[in-house]
Amino acid sequence: MKLDKEILEEKIREYRTFKSCSESTLIGLCETAEADITPQEMTKLACGFAGGIGGTFDEGTCGAVTGALIANGILNDDPSEIKANAKEIFNAFKEEYGTVRCDIISKNGEDKSPCVDCCVFIANKVADLLDD
Repeated sequence: MKLDKEILEEKIREYRTFKSCSESTLIGLCETAEADITPQEMTKLACGFAGGIGGTFDEGTCGAVTGALIANGILNDDPSEIKANAKEIFNAFKEEYGTVRCDIISKNGEDKSPCVDCCVFIANKVADLLDD
């Protein structure tokens, strides 16, 4: 499956103006891939992961990562590939940002300036994995 990264980035940047990182990453990926799931269903799946899980920011995983992991499961039919991709998604993000913790990346939610780029970065990684 080949995803258009320009469209993917455009969607994520647009959604991130009014949705969380988890929602923006998931919806951006699934819409670009034309997955058979509604935005409302995706919002329900991803909204609990916003702000490092439930808005706690306390040691919670970055929503960009959780949104990417959910999309990986929706867009892939092979459980062993889903698991292998999940490891690559996690490791690529951690290598790029030094952590997957929302509280560290966003300074406990006080500085969300890196968030959009986090979403775009990890969505592009998912796109690359789906293209293999």
